[in-house]
Amino acid sequence: MAEIMIITVLFMILGVLGMKYLRLKRDIYDFGTYLDECLDQMIAGKEMRRMDESEESMWGRTYDKLKKMDYIWKKQNQKNMEEKKQMKELISDISHQTRTPAANMKLYLEILARKDLTEEERQQFLQKIQLQEEKLEFLMESLVKMSRLETGILTLHMELQPFYETLGGAVAAIVPKAEKKKIGIYVDCDETIMLYHDRKWTEEAVFNLLDNAVKYTEPGGEICILAKEQEIYTKISICDTGKGIEQSRQAEIFQRFYREPEVSQEEGIGIGLYLARKIITVQNGYIEVHSEPEKGSEFQVYLPRKEL
Repeated sequence: MAEIMIITVLFMILGVLGMKYLRLKRDIYDFGTYLDECLDQMIAGKEMRRMDESEESMWGRTYDKLKKMDYIWKKQNQKNMEEKKQMKELISDISHQTRTPAANMKLYLEILARKDLTEEERQQFLQKIQLQEEKLEFLMESLVKMSRLETGILTLHMELQPFYETLGGAVAAIVPKAEKKKIGIYVDCDETIMLYHDRKWTEEAVFNLLDNAVKYTEPGGEICILAKEQEIYTKISICDTGKGIEQSRQAEIFQRFYREPEVSQEEGIGIGLYLARKIITVQNGYIEVHSEPEKGSEFQVYLPRKEL
């Protein structure tokens, strides 16, 4: 009797083990099928199908990890595509910007080769070549600054320091251009204003904004600069009596190499405002513009008073 019970128990155990083995075999087969299908969907860039499995099952846990990996993969792929697009646009922009001065220099050199030119004419064409060379040099310097900002190579030396000195440096640099056009510059900035900023690069950004104001303000106009402390930011307003900017174009003026059609004859390459916004942005600040055609423009720069 005891022997029969032992044999019965053994058969029951073997039956249970057999069923578990068959279930395990089936689970492994299903897992492999699910995994293969999901990998195919990931490779094809399609949405992964979850299958009818519990989140606590081995496949459920694996699926969640695959889903995260698929998301990271797609985001990285999207980022790579955007970077390639930006690089392609940058190369196209550089090619476009350098083509004109290079073509002009070639033309002037061909003219200089003629023997019927007077000495005075030769000097005039040599001056034109020099101007084109200076334009190319300025473009290259601007592109270096731009690449340092875009690639994150730029190292900022952020310190809590008087903004009055930074503003003074930018104003001093723009005065000669303003005097040529008899444009008055008026500054209202308390010498006690302290700002957490990189002096060199912030001076560059403010100068670019002032340079833009001088460029598009008629002779005899005015530019007013006001620095005022707020609770979190210090607001720097640069107002001019220039031609103003159409509402539909105000979002475009900060784009790389953007120039308004009706001022294409003005000196410049359309990178100053782009650099200014980049410089302010990497310091946790921002720029706003308020303008109406024929009523001037106001650029408002907001920089944090202390480290954020």
